[in-house]
Amino acid sequence: MTFEWIKVVIAAVFEVFWVIGLKHADDLGTWLGTAIAVIISFYLLIKSGEKLPVGTAYAVFVGLGTAGTVLSDVLLFEEQLEPIKLILIGILLVGVIGLKKVTEEKSKEGAEG
Repeated sequence: MTFEWIKVVIAAVFEVFWVIGLKHADDLGTWLGTAIAVIISFYLLIKSGEKLPVGTAYAVFVGLGTAGTVLSDVLLFEEQLEPIKLILIGILLVGVIGLKKVTEEKSKEGAEG
């Protein structure tokens, strides 16, 4: 995995934080943390798009963020995990991994021009 893909994964982790923050923030500190998570998340996604195809990077970002948010709801907020949710998250992750595998990074010359 290249550094650009690592940026997408880290951006997706911060996406999970800000999505949880949107639901649970109730004071200035938690809203500030949510805003910081949004900024970090999108900054990393934008930077990764300089060398990765934007559509693929965004699809991976959203897919990982969605899976992470559902799993966070289950682990942190006692949301019920139904077998169909596991199956659908699995399908989603297979698609995300597939997109990553078939996507090439732009060369340095292509990224500059």
